[in-house]
Amino acid sequence: MSGHSKWANIKHKKGAADARRGKIFTRLIKEITVAARMGGGDPDGNPRLRSAIATARSENMPKDNIIRAIKKGTGEIEGEVYDEILYEGYGPGGVAILVECMTDNRNRTVADIRHYFAKSGGNLGESGCVAYMFDKKGVILVDKSGTSEEELMDLAIEAGADDVLEEEGNFQVVTAPEDFDEVRDGLEKAGVTFVEASLTMIPQTIVEVTEEKPAKALLKLLDSLEGHDDVQNIHANFDINDELMEQLS
Repeated sequence: MSGHSKWANIKHKKGAADARRGKIFTRLIKEITVAARMGGGDPDGNPRLRSAIATARSENMPKDNIIRAIKKGTGEIEGEVYDEILYEGYGPGGVAILVECMTDNRNRTVADIRHYFAKSGGNLGESGCVAYMFDKKGVILVDKSGTSEEELMDLAIEAGADDVLEEEGNFQVVTAPEDFDEVRDGLEKAGVTFVEASLTMIPQTIVEVTEEKPAKALLKLLDSLEGHDDVQNIHANFDINDELMEQLS
């Protein structure tokens, strides 16, 4: 894969189902709350909060929910206090996995994450064991039907992006983390519609999972992690070819 992990694409296709289960709103509320707690409740002076609010609006989250989450973060109304934790490990097939969590109970969360890894035949590792295999980048996905690659490239580079890549049904605008907000805002002002825009971890190398058994176990592990209430994001450095994916579907 050129940038976004295979799991990011699979997860995007599952998006509608996740929204029906309420998971997207739950995760966004946590992100808004933590962003407001760490950087204040004014989105103009808090890039992380501004990004979280933009994502929440793109998911049609009601304004009242956003305001309430901000107030919980700033302490204006009572709410849970979440810790941010990054878990690292190896899944089936030797795939490196990063799991970003927000939790109000560290012991519960680590026990659950460790159980998922062990059950799949993988293992949860120490801090730093796989993070070095990923680079933090801003990634903005743009539907191919909405613009030409040449037009998007001109707009993106002018806004400060590093590159524009082609991936499946989307163009992928890649930015340095510190340039993400400026590039996203520039493209938005130019009328570009996003499929998704977020800071993510892009793998430096890809592990090809070619056998059915480890591929099936890996997808089951990722699906279990994705379903956990404390898990915010998952990043993994694997690819499964389309033929095998069809069999697993």
